[in-house]
Amino acid sequence: MQNFRLFRDIAHHRSFSRGASLNRISQSAASQHVQELERSLGVELMDRSRRPLRLTDAGRLYLDYCRDMLRRHDEFEADLNRLKREVSGRVRIAAIYSVGLSEMSRIEAEFSARFPDGILEVSYLRPEKVFNAVEEDRADLGLLSYAESTRDVVALPWREEEMVVAVDPGHPLARQTEVEPGELAGCQFISFDDDLPIHMRIERYLRERHVTVQNVLHFDNLQMIKEAVAHGAGISILPQRVMGEELAAGRLVAVRLKPSELFRPVRIIHRRRKAFSELAAGLMEILQEGTRVATPLPPQESAGATGQPM
Repeated sequence: MQNFRLFRDIAHHRSFSRGASLNRISQSAASQHVQELERSLGVELMDRSRRPLRLTDAGRLYLDYCRDMLRRHDEFEADLNRLKREVSGRVRIAAIYSVGLSEMSRIEAEFSARFPDGILEVSYLRPEKVFNAVEEDRADLGLLSYAESTRDVVALPWREEEMVVAVDPGHPLARQTEVEPGELAGCQFISFDDDLPIHMRIERYLRERHVTVQNVLHFDNLQMIKEAVAHGAGISILPQRVMGEELAAGRLVAVRLKPSELFRPVRIIHRRRKAFSELAAGLMEILQEGTRVATPLPPQESAGATGQPM
């Protein structure tokens, strides 16, 4: 392309010196280039006997070729830049299911308001798949509970969600506003699958307070647990934030634990040394605005195991 531009500029200004100056090379280098070009083509392109320079018929033909190639190159670069803007105009976020459609709808609305030309791609995945998507750079950001930083992934505070006892409206505990852990002893309990960190955290909480419950059902997601509780199959301990629709509809009742000291930490995760696009940085800003963290991240979160909760 540089050679095409050089010949075009020499021909347009009918001057080796002017063409050379525009292309930041010496006049002798410009003259030598044209001479080599003429030898390779086997024709004379410029009539040097006249001042200013004049193109021969072959020279005019070659000038048209140069202009056509430069035009096509400019069109290619413009199309490529549009494609680059489209790629950089997308930001991908993976979230656990319990972040909720209503929560993500609010985030999407704010993103669209700030970046009307941007595209936010949202994937709802199981916890381990959220982590893997970020780790393998198939997602720019992830929303994941109980996540800890690793060598390749950084976990940042997002929010601490208070855990409460979830009961159906007909349950005896539904008449209380608070409940001590000991009052849960012997209750039929609906738990998470035992390979999920949220299950381990709740189990440790009860064990440390010497509370034994009757595990009657277990599921790998919050929605199924909420449905089972609403149908009277037992009680559970869930983040109050994810029960909003059911509480508003009167299908569930939230009873606070006394004292309130059980929280589900939800983190924003991304790859270490991730080069954020403007849109990804904007999404991070939206997520972090108004964040209220009840307790700070533990200092050991500079390295650890993959978080995998609902």
